[in-house]
Amino acid sequence: MPDLIPKHGGYRKLKSFQIAQLVYDVTVRFCDKYIDKRSRTHDQMVQAARSGVQNIAEGSQASATSKKTELKLTQVARASLEELRLDYEDYLRQHGLKLWERENPLRQELIDKRCQTADELASWVVEVAKRGGQDGQKVPDGQSPIMSTKSTGSKLFRIFQELSANAALILIVVANSLLDRQVERLAQDFEKEGGFTERLYRVRSEKRRKTF
Repeated sequence: MPDLIPKHGGYRKLKSFQIAQLVYDVTVRFCDKYIDKRSRTHDQMVQAARSGVQNIAEGSQASATSKKTELKLTQVARASLEELRLDYEDYLRQHGLKLWERENPLRQELIDKRCQTADELASWVVEVAKRGGQDGQKVPDGQSPIMSTKSTGSKLFRIFQELSANAALILIVVANSLLDRQVERLAQDFEKEGGFTERLYRVRSEKRRKTF
C-alpha cells in the first residue's frame, strides 16, 4: 500500500545527517586528543554528537508510521547538537582560547571547503595553522607560527586546540541550520497531510467507496 506506508529511511542522503555524522567523527577525535578520556566531559561530548546522528536516522525510519515521532526525534537531534555546541564554547572559554566572531573569514572558508571526512577537516586545520590564520588574516611567508623555530610545543598545541574547536563549532552551526529547516518542513507536512492514522483513514475510506 504505497499510500499507507510512504518511502522512508533515506536518512543517509540527508545533508543534515551527513554533516551531523562528520561532527560526530570530528568530536571523537577532538575529545580523544584534547580531553581526558576518564573525564565526564569526554563522554558527554561524544554522546551528544552520537545522539545527533542517531536521532536523525531513527526519525527517518520512524516516518513510515509516525510523522510525529520523526518530528520529535529530529528535534532531539537538534537539541543534542546544541548541547555539544555549548560544550565546545565552554572548552574555548575555560582554556583561554578565542571563539571566532561571525565575521571571521575562516568560517566561510571552511563552509566553502565542504569537507566530507574528519581527515579532510584535519588537513584544513593544518593548512590554516601553517599560514598563521587563526584570525582569518594571512601572514607573510616565514612568519607562520607552526613553521617558526621559535614556536614552543605548548603554543602549537593551543593553536591546534583553537582551530579544531572552532572548526567543529562551524560544522555544528551548519548542521543545526539544516535541522531547523528540516523540522520546519516536517511540521508543515504533518499539518498538511497528517500522519499514519490519517493515511489509514483515507485508505479505508477509499476501499469502502470502491466496495459500494
